[in-house]
Amino acid sequence: QVQLVESGGGLVQPGGSLRLSCVASENIFNFNIMGWYRQAPGKQRELVATINVGGITNYADSVKGRFTNYRDGAEKTVRLQMNSLSPEDTDVYYCHAQILRQNYWGQGTQVTVSS
Repeated sequence: QVQLVESGGGLVQPGGSLRLSCVASENIFNFNIMGWYRQAPGKQRELVATINVGGITNYADSVKGRFTNYRDGAEKTVRLQMNSLSPEDTDVYYCHAQILRQNYWGQGTQVTVSS
């Protein structure tokens, strides 16, 4: 059973930065795609950023130029560097991975952007 564990969330002021990490229970290069989604209470989960096995990244328009999704294969980790954060980025962020058409999710980490 694949396990994904996120960390790095917290409270940050507008304009600040956070880095989320997602540690997988196995080699991340086994996954077709890995990435991050976010969800606010009462809303649908939405895509933030993904990276596929070839290293190609994809970002939601709302985070392009501010967020960077990258792999650290030696540590079985995917990270999301988030810069220039705004209150609109406040959400629970979930790590996602797909392998052999099976989807796996982490438990989520809260990101709050507030002064």
